[in-house]
Amino acid sequence: MTIDPVTSVRCLIVIPCLNEARYLEPLVRQLEPALAELNATLVIADGGSTDGTRAIAAELAASVPNLHLLDNPKRIQSAAVNLAVETFGMEHDYLIRIDAHGTYPTDYCRVLVEEALSTGADSVVVAMQTVGFGTFQKATAVAQNSVLGNGGAKHRAGAQSHWAEHGHHALMRISAFRTVGGYDESFTANEDAEYDYRLHAAGYRIWMTARTAMVYYPRASAGPLFKQYFRYGRGRARNFLKHRARPSLRQLLPLMVAPVAVGAFLAAITWIAAVPFVLWAAACLGYGAWMALGQRNPYGPLAAVSAMIMHFAWSAGFWRELLDIRQRRVAA
Repeated sequence: MTIDPVTSVRCLIVIPCLNEARYLEPLVRQLEPALAELNATLVIADGGSTDGTRAIAAELAASVPNLHLLDNPKRIQSAAVNLAVETFGMEHDYLIRIDAHGTYPTDYCRVLVEEALSTGADSVVVAMQTVGFGTFQKATAVAQNSVLGNGGAKHRAGAQSHWAEHGHHALMRISAFRTVGGYDESFTANEDAEYDYRLHAAGYRIWMTARTAMVYYPRASAGPLFKQYFRYGRGRARNFLKHRARPSLRQLLPLMVAPVAVGAFLAAITWIAAVPFVLWAAACLGYGAWMALGQRNPYGPLAAVSAMIMHFAWSAGFWRELLDIRQRRVAA
């Protein structure tokens, strides 16, 4: 009789969530088969939801075996995962992080474990495909799936399986997670990239698999999208300040958007000040027009607007964090 190696390990599946009433139950039902197959524990770590998410989670915990509801008083995702590992991690080999704002293939968890066992990786990361429903959400999905919105990031665009330095977090070996100290809870965003930096520096290995991926649902309006990318920008700046990890070229380009936008106000003095801003806007809108005409995608022009929101918010968040750090240092 052949023993399935996947069943020889125990997995801790964690869903950090905050106000995810729309997505939570379908997501848990999607994961139910993996609970039995992988001898897994599922934890919903709720950060104080007010939209009915907690009631849904409590009902699920009462009916789904090995499902637990955990209060996350710190609210943020990094704290949710750390708390789940602290509470349940000793009994498990691997941590699988699930985003409440997404959907997953039925064999997602199994493939992650298979990849970890076959490669010996300490972390398995995946590509993320973005899908939308309403008009703005669909346009944002188009932007995030394009070079204009993701800068060619492999965990956004997808790639052949390979050893990597970063990717969308999926599976982590709990012993490695504990050894490097888990997520840094001072990061309200970008905690995954900061963690990967420490993991790689400690000699652990990250495997990006092409065998599976997740589907993510972006923010459905401009305000939440701006806030999300503003947090991303601040998180990237914190990573830079903590590790002196210089942004990559694909991050350096949008980094200049906020200064360029601010500089455009000097056009009242000289029109030359507006040229960089006009060139950036023209490039984005031109790319959107190309998507509409060359790719026959009707959401191309609006996708360009979504991309501009993401660029500006990310850049503004990055510079805001740098200024905050300098102000705190001067005050000290």
